[in-house]
Amino acid sequence: MITLAVDCMGGDHGPSVTLPACRQFLEQHSDARLLLVGQEASLRDFKHERITVVAATEVVTMEDSVETALRRKKDSSMRVAIQQVKDGAAQVAVSAGNTGALMAIARYLLKTLDGIDRPAIATQMPNEKGGATTVLDLGANVDCTAEHLLQFAVMGSALVSVLQDCEQPKVGLLNIGEEVIKGNEVIKQTGELLRRAGAQGDLNFYGNVEGNDIFKGVVDIVVCDGFVGNVALKATEGVASMIVGGLKTEFKRNIFTKMAAIVAYPVLSALMKRMDHRRYNGAALLGLRGLVFKSHGSADAVGFEHALNRAYDAARNNLLDRVRTKVAHAAPLLATGAASASV
Repeated sequence: MITLAVDCMGGDHGPSVTLPACRQFLEQHSDARLLLVGQEASLRDFKHERITVVAATEVVTMEDSVETALRRKKDSSMRVAIQQVKDGAAQVAVSAGNTGALMAIARYLLKTLDGIDRPAIATQMPNEKGGATTVLDLGANVDCTAEHLLQFAVMGSALVSVLQDCEQPKVGLLNIGEEVIKGNEVIKQTGELLRRAGAQGDLNFYGNVEGNDIFKGVVDIVVCDGFVGNVALKATEGVASMIVGGLKTEFKRNIFTKMAAIVAYPVLSALMKRMDHRRYNGAALLGLRGLVFKSHGSADAVGFEHALNRAYDAARNNLLDRVRTKVAHAAPLLATGAASASV
């Protein structure tokens, strides 16, 4: 059985979203069980033979500072959920709560893997090939060294090899052009480290890619710092919502557009499904000694269920062991990169 610890109180909506998502998830996975973490009064009506309620008296709000979440709310649903992973009661924790707080608590309780300085947030964005491109980091690390970006590439490679059954995923470095000479000094140094990693068999490095290559599906993984990654993610979600909303509005405009919509419905329906950002919800916090997945704070039940599915797949396919193996294999290069970064 795969056991997930779910922070039922986190996010913008709390139990009104997390509990319906949990019920739907259990119906789809007979080999999974859930630890529902939160205030007992909010969870007592949820009945299922494969759930256990784990009490937590406090809730980390979306407005709480990292200090408040980490130092003052020691019995929060977020912290208790991650504690289940540390204690071995669950293989993975899932939360839609405050991203900064989640990262801080997860790092404090679980610690980072040997060879990894900073955990990274990784998620998928749809591409025109019908699949998805994994991008990291998405906001955990705004200022990154070349060594950090190398670590992200190694961890992202492990993630994609597990979730997309791709043994040698292609890694691209996000830049302002494909040429090796372009980019700032950090990007140029990162490119050199990634080329060395590729030569040594630690990575399948494609080279530099540009922003539009994310959606073309040129590579399986795009590496960048958290500032750029977060902007790209939010822009993608905004454009997707605008397109889907625009299509729905246009269909209702007049009799002609309604008739056109009827004729084109199968194609448009498939497009809207592919553009639905809820399908890509669920970001992995990579680099920790335990699995933690982050759902978008505003996710509805459909989106939160997708985050649960992604966490379940990661646990079932031993993502943590894959990351450890990749990092251990690349350890000499990571150590060389660290020494270069400190000079």
